[in-house]
Amino acid sequence: MMDHAIAQEVCFFDTAAAYGGGASETTVAKWLKDRGQRERVTLATKVLPPYDSATIDAAVETSLRRLGVATIDVLFLHRWDATAEHELTLRAFDRLVCSGRVQRLGASNFTADQLGRTLALQTQLGLARFRALQNNHNFAVRDIDDALRAICAREKIAIITYSPLGAGFLTGKHQECVQPGSRFDLIPGHQGVYFHDLARQRLARLQATAARSGVPLIQLALAWALHQPQVDTVLVGGRTPAHLDQSFQAKAFADLTLLRELDME
Repeated sequence: MMDHAIAQEVCFFDTAAAYGGGASETTVAKWLKDRGQRERVTLATKVLPPYDSATIDAAVETSLRRLGVATIDVLFLHRWDATAEHELTLRAFDRLVCSGRVQRLGASNFTADQLGRTLALQTQLGLARFRALQNNHNFAVRDIDDALRAICAREKIAIITYSPLGAGFLTGKHQECVQPGSRFDLIPGHQGVYFHDLARQRLARLQATAARSGVPLIQLALAWALHQPQVDTVLVGGRTPAHLDQSFQAKAFADLTLLRELDME
């Protein structure tokens, strides 16, 4: 999968300490070492809350060791937590940047209000500021709103989105029941993000547009996510190289009028 991605000039690799209890970082590390691709790859990982100034250094050192690198290109706070606004916490993240162990800081799963408050505190204290935002954003569930776009434009923050197929929800395969072995089956807590009326209505609209236009449902959902305004990077995954190829095809999708029609709710 990673060989196929890099061959197609996909150079942003996103992982997290929480993925597989560190196994994801270890897998990426082995690939980087075996292929000698560190200089080509922008490497991102994440730390979980609570964000305690006494444990942040240890968490990052663990990720650096697992990844087999001297620096992390983008370190994300994995999700919002009130400890993100503690001065000692922000100073700990700032030290990571000043030491060179982290190049840039990012926020993941933050609202506009949460991002704005934390940025204001970083600025007030003269500390390293967030340079990237990573939120869930797809046709069914949209966590990049106008307020976030405005903050990111004003503060020059790159927008990164994930789950362009809604963890499989937008493929339509879960309409009758949750498919065994799927993410929704393995992590039932994720079902609440998608299994509600608004997401189902949007899926129905996507299906109707796909049927009318003749564009495959998956291609249409991916194209919508990959052509969102002001989005710099879309995280895509899959189980086979063919799944990645679906994203490359959707990136080349040319009927932008059809995508705009999808949003005429």
